[in-house]
Formats: sequence, C-alpha cells, structure tokens
Amino acid sequence: MDPGETGLLFDIRGFSLHDGPGIRTTVFFKGCPLRCLWCCNPESQRARPETLWIAERCIGCNRCLEVCPAGAVSAAADGSRRIDAARCEGCGRCALACPGEALQVFGRRVSVEEALAEAARDALYAEHSGGGLTLSGGEPLAQPEFALDLLRRYRIEEKGAHTAIETSGEADWEILEALLPWVDLFLYDLKHVDPAAHRRLTGRGNERILENVRRLAAAGAEVVIRIPLVDGINDDPPTIAAAADFISSLRAVRRIDLLPYHRLGEPKYRRLGRRYALEGKPACPPPRVEEVRAFLAGRGFAVRIGG
Repeated sequence: MDPGETGLLFDIRGFSLHDGPGIRTTVFFKGCPLRCLWCCNPESQRARPETLWIAERCIGCNRCLEVCPAGAVSAAADGSRRIDAARCEGCGRCALACPGEALQVFGRRVSVEEALAEAARDALYAEHSGGGLTLSGGEPLAQPEFALDLLRRYRIEEKGAHTAIETSGEADWEILEALLPWVDLFLYDLKHVDPAAHRRLTGRGNERILENVRRLAAAGAEVVIRIPLVDGINDDPPTIAAAADFISSLRAVRRIDLLPYHRLGEPKYRRLGRRYALEGKPACPPPRVEEVRAFLAGRGFAVRIGG
C-alpha cells in the first residue's frame, strides 16, 4: 500500500457500545456494492463524497449558491436547495459557508495515521472494557487495502486490542482470507438465503456471500450472523427456517443478532434527493421479532436483538 493512500470514510465514532464487545471505535467506510431496500444509511452507499441538505435548518441566505465552485447547488421555486450529484465535488465549501448548518458533506479522505489517531483516544477505555476497533460501512471490503492496513497497524500498535468487521461478505474470498489473521470477530449479514430474493432486495445475488461465510466458518473464524428483520419481506416462517438451516451448517456459528427494521433512515433519502423504496413502511412489530427470536433460540442459537 502506498504511504499516501487514504480511505474514503463518512464517520469515525468513538466510545461505541455496539458493533462488538466493550467500548469501541467504529470506523464507517463509504461505498457499498449492495442497495438494500431497507438501508438506513444511504449516505454510506456511494463511493464518493455527497452533500446533504436539511430543510429545517436552512435560513435562505443563498451563501451556498455563491461559494460552490462547480455550480452544483441551486434554489428551487419552493425555496428548497437542489444538489446536483453529478456536479458536486464534495469540497465542503457550501457547508462551511452555511450559518445554519443546513448542508453536510458525507465522505472524507482519511489516512491510516489519522484513523489510528482517533482510535487511540479510546485506547484506554478499550483496554479496560475488552473493546477495540470495528470497521463498518458501507462495506469495508470495498476498500480492502486500506482496511487491511488499518486493522494490521491497530493490532500491532494497540498490542492486540480486539478487532471486528461488519460486512455483507460481497467480495472476493481472497480479500477476506487476507483479513483473517487481523480480525477477531466477523459480524456477518445474512439478508436472505434465496439467491433470487436476495437479488431483488439488494441488487445482487448471494452466491458469493454464502460461500464466503462457509469458508470463514471452516477456517475457524469467530462469526456472528446478523439478520436484518423486515416485516413482510424476510421475516416469514419459511425464510427464517431456511436461514436457520443454513446457519446450522456453519461450523461453530452459534450466535445470531436480529436487527429489526426501523424508519430512522427515511428522512435521509429525502435530504439526499433520492426515493426511498420502503417509505411509510412501519417498523417490525415487537411481537413478530419475539416470535423469530424464540424460533431461532429453539433451534439452539444464542439470539440477541440488536447488534
């Protein structure tokens, strides 16, 4: 990896109590090969910086129009702002000029050294809590060299602190194989076991995803399967039973995290000027979540709600 190479991230969050054991630093990669209908972080999908406009913060001063060097920001007749994604360079000048903080830029280039410096702030808490570093997204496997170097250097410099990666598994096996020595825990998404349904729901088939998790389990990796649970889409009994059958075939994979669908990401699509396929869909009903939990627990899995 070139010393000057950077990763495209949209956030680094310290003192996280999710995404692995203990207190963690979570690094969010920008760019994902899937387009899940229920994705609650649309700002993570595209592998380039994006500008988001928040209507309720806008005071109509037009400074954003004046400073944008690419002419990507325009005002509509109703007073709203339009961001031309094809023109926007993600330079952030509009956001810096906005007194109401109505514009936000998601996506910045960060070196391994910069990411490690932010993670080091949590190092003491991570050490005493059994925590560490988690790579999330987006999809970390879409930036494999940066992910590998960040994990390797974190493990060495933090003297063995815990590492985890959240992944859809949609990548070449060689990428996962290279990461194996540096990852303590794989938080692995299983969105649907049927290839046709998976393609309809995410834009891609799941053949490589299923094969990769088989290989991880066979290699002795610690894997937690995470199932995003969406009412009426992948929570029906036959689909859950098929998922349980598949997970049972994975050596030593005994824990499942259920991630019930929620609507918190819905406003982001509007702010990014995109259509949300599940707009208005209610959150997954708690009784249904409990039914799925009880069924999977009855199959011998340790089941946790949330991840």
